Amino acid sequence: MVRTLDVYLHNELTGQLVQDDGGQMLFTYVESWLNRSGATALSQSLPLRKERFSRNECRGFFGGILPEESKREIIARNLGISARNDYAMLEQIGGECAGAVTFIPAGEKLPEQHYGYRTLSSAEVAATLKELPKRPLLAGDAGIRLSLAGAQDKVAVRVEGNEISLPLGGAPSTHILKPAVERFAGVVFNEHLCMKLAAAAGLPAAPVETRNVDGMDYLLIERYDRTHRQVAGGQPVLDRLHQEDFCQAQGFISEMKYQKENGPSLKLCFRLLRDVSSAPVVDLARFLDAVIYNFLVGNNDAHGKNFSLLYHGVGTENLKIRLAPLYDIVSTVYYPELSKEMAMKIGGEYLSEKVTPTDFERLAEEAGLGKPLVKQRVPEMADAVIGALGKIEIANPVAEAVAALIRARCETVRNSFRR
Repeated sequence: MVRTLDVYLHNELTGQLVQDDGGQMLFTYVESWLNRSGATALSQSLPLRKERFSRNECRGFFGGILPEESKREIIARNLGISARNDYAMLEQIGGECAGAVTFIPAGEKLPEQHYGYRTLSSAEVAATLKELPKRPLLAGDAGIRLSLAGAQDKVAVRVEGNEISLPLGGAPSTHILKPAVERFAGVVFNEHLCMKLAAAAGLPAAPVETRNVDGMDYLLIERYDRTHRQVAGGQPVLDRLHQEDFCQAQGFISEMKYQKENGPSLKLCFRLLRDVSSAPVVDLARFLDAVIYNFLVGNNDAHGKNFSLLYHGVGTENLKIRLAPLYDIVSTVYYPELSKEMAMKIGGEYLSEKVTPTDFERLAEEAGLGKPLVKQRVPEMADAVIGALGKIEIANPVAEAVAALIRARCETVRNSFRR
């Protein structure tokens, strides 16, 4: 039986996602959207056209909205659907997603602008933290339809001061809440340090804070794809900004997010920015800084889904596409059980400990950047990170240990590049 979901971008019907009689997922832009002045593609990998997109053409974008690995398996079991059925999962949890896309059963009305929220008491926040490993994204809870990519436990929430609420019926959230991970001691403080350090070193990064309830630590990350819009004579309205990660933009499915699995390389990511950014000179420099920063702090898991494009003015002739702020930065080298190989190689090397100035020269060549500029920027960033370490407050033992590790890495790199 053919099933159809209406796909909305902001509040506009953009296209239809279909599961055909053979179980294949297909996507088509609706004619009204194609004929609209200033119509915007949902993704760089789904350019505006009348012809239908096949499963292979559209799965990179639509599947990339969904959770991954074991979290996806648990959600599927909880919802009574197949873990491999992207369509069925989007039907169940595709209300509040990354970016500004929403999925509604065909013919149903898009929920009203004023959605509902369920305010959580401290005890309910604690209960949610305990529940997430068993019920990722709280999928299946009454009224909750939200999806976030990734393999880590998390949930989208609205934060107003000290008050935390769960969005209902696809209502927009303001933050992503990440609990501690038992396997990785202090990962909340590791990520908090790496994100704060990035901002202190001058890199655009999503604001973060740590909180604790009933002895459980958790991280709150402010969403860069949500914004408060002032309304004359009324309360600010929470709006979505559209975004997509680099895997989605290049049509790579989530299972191929690592370069060694034929996923995106730094060369392809630089090319993407050069081709689509509204300010390529600025964004290429920012992306180079992000690559160097991940290398310096030892974040080996900086794959294609950990960088994104942010869209301003979607559906208008004033569309601007920019590199999104940094997110999901953890010093993975702090945990000896994690892979020593980087998700995307620098030059010809996957092991960050073996990267040399020659590898950055090769990266410069692949990225179409000047070799002297790139080689000079690495020790400059090392200096900036070392300086930033003295500007941020570090009050957790794991954060202190990670900071010491980062400082040592920066000093080693700085010395090797200035010989």
